[in-house]
Amino acid sequence: MRSLIAQIKKTYRMAGRHERRTVLENFASLSTLQAITYILPVLILPYLFRVIGAEKFGLIAFAQALIQYFMILTDYGFGISATREISLYRHHRARINDIFSAVMTAKIALAAVSFLILSGIVWLVPKFRADAPVYFYSFGAVIGNTLFPIWLFQGTEKMKHIADLHILGGILFAVFIFIFVKSPADYLMVPFVYSLVSILTGLWAQSVVFMKFGISFRFPGYESLRQRLRAGWDIFISNVAINAYTTTRVFTVGLLTNNTLTGYYSIAERIASFCQLFPLSSFSQALFPRLSKIYQKSKKRAFQFMKKIQQITVMISMICLPLIFIFAGGIVRLVCGGLFPETVLALRILLVGVFIVNSNAFRIQFLLVCGKTFIYSRIHVIMAMVGLPLIFLMICSFSYIGAAIATIIIEAGIFTITYFTVNRLRLK
Repeated sequence: MRSLIAQIKKTYRMAGRHERRTVLENFASLSTLQAITYILPVLILPYLFRVIGAEKFGLIAFAQALIQYFMILTDYGFGISATREISLYRHHRARINDIFSAVMTAKIALAAVSFLILSGIVWLVPKFRADAPVYFYSFGAVIGNTLFPIWLFQGTEKMKHIADLHILGGILFAVFIFIFVKSPADYLMVPFVYSLVSILTGLWAQSVVFMKFGISFRFPGYESLRQRLRAGWDIFISNVAINAYTTTRVFTVGLLTNNTLTGYYSIAERIASFCQLFPLSSFSQALFPRLSKIYQKSKKRAFQFMKKIQQITVMISMICLPLIFIFAGGIVRLVCGGLFPETVLALRILLVGVFIVNSNAFRIQFLLVCGKTFIYSRIHVIMAMVGLPLIFLMICSFSYIGAAIATIIIEAGIFTITYFTVNRLRLK
């Protein structure tokens, strides 16, 4: 513990006063957001599980896994490429207007394409056609995500707006769920309410952009669109590859087993995701724009800073994750409103993968800071080519538990490749 505190103090001093204040303010905003985002489901999940049952819960989780692919398509690579570009040109209003207009135009076009693809899948595949309303109601989340320019708030380091909007959305979602979901027959209200709140939050975010940021939308020219699409291409391929072995786990469990087992496994993944994303994701998102600016001034300082942050993350994970492993049964009982051995077993296996991810989070992000998007993309594409057939094989052999085991193998491979790649870049 003393070693951890010493590392934190040393890393804190490495950053300048303004850098520390900006990163900590953004970290506080995003941590508050993620705390609310994950605490609310703790209140909602037991209620939903009891009211709609494991089967309908699994169906909704399966639909959300499908919709996640369209989220990837509409996000493209803008979450990184646009954030990075805005962070570098934040004081150039004309450039910001151009970036915003081009990215929003591209995202809206991709959302329209996504809806056409979803419509084709639902009407052509019997498994999806049988529950068509679930998938169409769930698609509203894609519209809301398209409207919410999180990349603009991150690039300008105004994360407070993200927190405020999402916290309000989360509270509205919880209130609506408790009001409108009263019996198993109300299960369709879950994706409908989620999509409605997502769209309202996205529209509110747009009003903040125009009224508080003073940004104006102009239809972009072909060259501006092409430039942004090209800049985000490698990140998009990476996101597709990443989701080939993340989102695909729940989706494949749903395809190869049944809705009930999908429900049990999806809850384990949600709890594991909380351990992986909070507060690590908040700090990573808050740090990325600032680390990019540090790298522009001093590559050596940026590498040292990243290394210290990664060491701290490993130490915290070594303290927290074993406790979560031990008390997994109690956590599942709290979240699900009952003890489900299937979920407990899957969660404990997934926690091993979480430790590997946490041990590599800032190291792999450093590739993006360095502008090595092609290497970042190649790592994930390679692991997707290995991971996708591995997931199918493991689930066919060990049911839903196979998905959790495959996670460990895949994340270990990513860690190994990234470790040697980043160290090699440092020596150049």
